[in-house]
Amino acid sequence: MTAVRPAPVARVRGARLSGVDVARAVALLGMMAAHVGGVTDHLDWADPSSWSAVVNGRSSSLFAVLAGVSVGLVSGRTTPPGPPEIGRVRARLAVRAVLIVVIGVALMLLGTPVYVILPTYGALFLLVLPALRWPRWAVFTAAGACALLSAPFAVAIVPLYADTGSFEQQLGLVYPVVTFLTYVLVGLGVARSGLEGRRTQVALLASGIVVATVAYVVGTLLAPIPADAGNAFPGVPYVSEGSTAGQAVAQVFLSPRDHSSSIVDVLGTAGVAIAVIGLCSLLVDGRARTVQRIAFPLVAIGSMPLSIYALHLVVIAAVPGLPQGLATWWWFAVGAAVFAMLWQRFLGRGPLERLVSHIAGTVGR
Repeated sequence: MTAVRPAPVARVRGARLSGVDVARAVALLGMMAAHVGGVTDHLDWADPSSWSAVVNGRSSSLFAVLAGVSVGLVSGRTTPPGPPEIGRVRARLAVRAVLIVVIGVALMLLGTPVYVILPTYGALFLLVLPALRWPRWAVFTAAGACALLSAPFAVAIVPLYADTGSFEQQLGLVYPVVTFLTYVLVGLGVARSGLEGRRTQVALLASGIVVATVAYVVGTLLAPIPADAGNAFPGVPYVSEGSTAGQAVAQVFLSPRDHSSSIVDVLGTAGVAIAVIGLCSLLVDGRARTVQRIAFPLVAIGSMPLSIYALHLVVIAAVPGLPQGLATWWWFAVGAAVFAMLWQRFLGRGPLERLVSHIAGTVGR
């Protein structure tokens, strides 16, 4: 078969954006590091030995922002369709959402020591459906409102999970819906901005860096992470015993701790996600064939995120007592790349992606 050189992605409207796939791979590899890499619990920029903790919180938030980007890409990119096509798009996304929840619950039943994000991920697909035809400014405004409500909502739902086990806590507590709806809306707004354009890519990179830097600096100065934050539960704010009212309010709303659901945490992680998407798009999309070849392992992983995510949890469940550490993460990363490249080369779309797409596609027919 004669190879045909693809046209530069940035010049083809509707072409697959390889930079987004690379960003998805970064998110997936980051979550693998958090699950099997033996990373430290908290990030301290003054302590290089803790820098591996950068994957905590930021990988799952990048994954959620990219969920919003995916929703935006399949619903018209910068120009969503009107009726009746938008109705079919919403119906297909609703079916995808239900299937993702089912797959997520099945993975939870494996009993791995990992908080599974997919049930929340699927629910977010449903919640974002009304926003598909909103103007970009309205999408970002809604994301800002969710960021402000994130901490109060996370605190409010805690009593609902009293005396529950790990299974129930994965359904909305570890990944609070309002917090992660912020990320999905941000991703939808990013997709509506036109990821193909170089100016947009540079703007995303620059704005993401600025937002994340300002957020973390403010949070570190006004609400330093308590020494006993190791007792904190992921997804909800944490206040140390003996804190004053002012310190408690600062920890709830301004803590830079990962998975704290504070405004600083949400804005900081969203900023990191935006910067990663902008950087990956800038480095890969529309570049020469050599760059595409170098990026192919990451593109392959990112083209089947649902399959790779599920597969790595199946492996964790199948190998009890899996050692935590850098070597284990490398095995997972290389295994994911080899699997994804071979599958894409010979079979095309990822297995779960193909299944979900086939079932959802019946809605259109």
